[in-house]
Amino acid sequence: MSDKAPAGRAQFHRQHQAQAIEQAERLLAQREALGGAWLAWVAGQLYQLSPPEYAAMVRRELQRLTQA
Repeated sequence: MSDKAPAGRAQFHRQHQAQAIEQAERLLAQREALGGAWLAWVAGQLYQLSPPEYAAMVRRELQRLTQA
């Protein structure tokens, strides 16, 4: 059972990577418009994403984009 978990995660990542990047870019695009309220807003947006693995992917991409 545990032998398939890493392959499953890798497959999930491959299938959803482009979508996670697009979602992170959409969230980041709202930063200037929302100003100081952006951080709370984006946290709420991430909270609504599912499954949690996808939300984590979007969060990582958002972090990568803001550090670039």
